[in-house]
Amino acid sequence: MTEDASPKKELAAVRGTKDILPKEVEGWQALERLARETFELYGYRELRAPVIEATELFEKGTGRTSDIVTKEMYTFTDKGGRSLTLRPEYTPSVVRAIIEHRLDLEVEPLRYYYMGPMFRYDKPQKGRFRQFHQIDIEVFGEKDAAADAEIIEMADSLLRKLGVTGTETLVNSVGCRECRPAYSRALREAAGKRKSGLCPDCQRKAETNPLRIFDCKVEACRAVARTFPLIQDFLCAECRDHFGKLLVFLDIYKIPYRVEPRLVRGLDYYTKTTFEVVSSHLGAQNSLVGGGRYDDMMKDFGGPDICAIGFAMGMERVLSIAELAPPKRKFLYLAYLGDEAKKAGLEMARYFRANGVECLVEFKDRGMKAHFGRANKLQAAWVLIVGGDEMKKGRFGLKEMATGRQVEGAREELLAFLREN
Repeated sequence: MTEDASPKKELAAVRGTKDILPKEVEGWQALERLARETFELYGYRELRAPVIEATELFEKGTGRTSDIVTKEMYTFTDKGGRSLTLRPEYTPSVVRAIIEHRLDLEVEPLRYYYMGPMFRYDKPQKGRFRQFHQIDIEVFGEKDAAADAEIIEMADSLLRKLGVTGTETLVNSVGCRECRPAYSRALREAAGKRKSGLCPDCQRKAETNPLRIFDCKVEACRAVARTFPLIQDFLCAECRDHFGKLLVFLDIYKIPYRVEPRLVRGLDYYTKTTFEVVSSHLGAQNSLVGGGRYDDMMKDFGGPDICAIGFAMGMERVLSIAELAPPKRKFLYLAYLGDEAKKAGLEMARYFRANGVECLVEFKDRGMKAHFGRANKLQAAWVLIVGGDEMKKGRFGLKEMATGRQVEGAREELLAFLREN
């Protein structure tokens, strides 16, 4: 077979990515709109960071022993020889932006939200993509446990607005740098005794970061992990007090929760509070919202000693179970006959669009019957008729497709009619 005769490979989206088509986008836009409205009620403002960052930013911030850094990052060397990474999460980028622009010196509260794509190399499956999208929030400089409770309540509020049901909120404390080393030693000792029952990956984690064993999806490892000591028995007085206050504030908000002592989340930087909102309507990948506190991260990056807490919401997963009714589009279809009518139609379309009316003009020669057939197929709300007679009179016909009602008038009169209807 010659090269020209060989079968051509079909163009398709890269595995683990997907197109978001126009009809789907309406749901995404509704989620984004509700998220913005909700977060801004709490004093958050949007921040947008680059999609690519220096690799060391994520190695240092996300944690060299985390699965994200060791297995999942999309890293490449650019033409200048620099190692760059497509962001696998947002938090290190935001910490970098705060330090770089000295946002901590400004008057506004350090409360931010962000939306956009993240990139992780993992086995694609339901609810998990290699390019996925998150909505994140973070608040810096507020160490009170009330801030932890407020962001959990904010996430709960947004999910209820989205019509998401069947959720459960899991909370835990992972301690701090004062008390966690003792817990890590106890875990390492316990894991060493049961090492033969762990998968090869968890055997490695038993030496590098035994907390990561709790993240393993292998049931044998999960069974072993259930025999490990609990973090609550190792918390220092400050961490124990912080966690107790968090539960009190959650009760004030009337947020149902379950203390899950093995909830550590997949990132090395967490301190004190960790939490997840999980759904009974999803499979193994059941986490909708996950977050926690990271009080040392800013300082570790060479910035001011400012504490922080935040969460990330997976947009694909939320949209898969949200009950969102996309807004019904009501637009005007312009039907013209002939070249002169086309010119007049363009002026009419510009007038209506300038006054906030969506107006669709398709530049194809059609008879009036074909125009109406097309408008009906597109589910246009109205059809504006522009022909020779209408141009002479300066009065144009407008038909309401749902009822068949027709009115006639100058463009100002028709605009008034559309605004009333």
